[in-house]
Amino acid sequence: MSLLTCINEVCDVVALDQFLTVIGANSPNAQTMVELANLAGQEIANRGDWNRLITSSVIDVEPYPLPVAYDRLVGGGTIFSATHGFIRPVTNKAAWRILIDGPSVTPFYFIEQNAVHFSILGSGINNDLDYFSKNYVTHTVGVPTNTFTLDDDSVIFPERLLTLNMIWRWKRQKGLQYSDELAEFEAAFMADLTADMGST
Repeated sequence: MSLLTCINEVCDVVALDQFLTVIGANSPNAQTMVELANLAGQEIANRGDWNRLITSSVIDVEPYPLPVAYDRLVGGGTIFSATHGFIRPVTNKAAWRILIDGPSVTPFYFIEQNAVHFSILGSGINNDLDYFSKNYVTHTVGVPTNTFTLDDDSVIFPERLLTLNMIWRWKRQKGLQYSDELAEFEAAFMADLTADMGST
C-alpha cells in the first residue's frame, strides 16, 4: 500500500474527496495529509522496536561517528564483540569523565557529539553496532528515508497503522471527537507490534 492509498483511505473516513496526487499538490488538504502522514509515521517508528528497522554497522574507527540513519541502540545498548564479550554503555557524562580519568580494565562506551567513544582504545574496533534506523519510509527506487517524498512511498510497519493514526490526528486538528479513533489506533499498534516482535 502506498502513501497515496493510505491518504485516500483516510479521506473516505473523514468525508474528503480522494486525491490523484498528494506530494507537491497545491491543495491545502493534500498538504495537511502529507504533514499528518509524516507525524504519524515518525510516531509509529519511534514507539516500536520494528524488526525491519534493525540494522548494523561495523565499528572501524574510534571514536566512531554514528551512522546517518541512526535513531537508537538495540537491546539496551550493549555492544557485542567478535570475541563474544560485550561493552557496556555509560549514559551519564559525569560518570564517563570519572571512568576515563583512571585506567579502565573493563571496556565501556559513551555516546557524545554524534559519536561512540570507548574507554579502552581499540576495544570497539571490528565490533558490530546494532541500532534502529530512523528511516521507516521505503521507495520503489532509492534508499529509505524518514520523510515521505513520493506518492508511492510505503512504510516498513503495517500500513493500517499509518491510516488509523492519521484519522485521529485529522479529527483532533479539526476540533472533532477523536477518542474512539485514538483507542482503535492504540489497540492496533500494540497488536501489530506484538506480532512483529514475535516474528524474530
